[in-house]
Amino acid sequence: MKTEALITHLAQTSAVAAPSRRTILLRGVLAGAPGLVLLLALLGPRPDLASMLQTPVAAQKFLLPLLLAVSAGAAVLRLMRPEGRLGWLAPALILLGLLAVVPGLWRFAGLEATARPAAIMGATAPQCLIFLLGLAAAPLVAVLHGLRSGATTRPGLSGALAGLACSAAAATGYALHCPEDDPLFFAVWYLGAMLLAGAIAALAGRRALRW
Repeated sequence: MKTEALITHLAQTSAVAAPSRRTILLRGVLAGAPGLVLLLALLGPRPDLASMLQTPVAAQKFLLPLLLAVSAGAAVLRLMRPEGRLGWLAPALILLGLLAVVPGLWRFAGLEATARPAAIMGATAPQCLIFLLGLAAAPLVAVLHGLRSGATTRPGLSGALAGLACSAAAATGYALHCPEDDPLFFAVWYLGAMLLAGAIAALAGRRALRW
């Protein structure tokens, strides 16, 4: 087979085999939905959910992960191709991270030293970490599998963004149940779980997404 014909054949094969960005997103949603449905069926949404969403301090626990999931998801899909660039999404992710951290630091500074451990741990810290990472696992595997059909030049960053997107989406769903509204709890456990998922996914991405 001539070189030109081989290149054409490979390009056509890749175009057929490679899932679209929308397909990868859909796979992630479908992989994560059963876990969230099971969680809410077993533990239920918090009874004051409607009023919680009207309280700015508590609503950030739902809104910030949602915005992080959307931004990180858009970023990782941009990086699927070699020419992909983060653009305005990079400062947007940094800003959202600051919005998650600063209220927690402010809360920490305003508490007496003896009250800080209780505010950090709340009543559900171990449960929170387990559920956030558990809910993110299946969609992350699905998304990384889909991203393998791309041609990212930054596999570690792509993996990290995929981990952040999936864990932030998991945090958005878990917030429907979580009774903890302290900004310090959010900064430590929610953001901590997202960063841990991002670090794990970065390592996985370096292996799974490299050419």
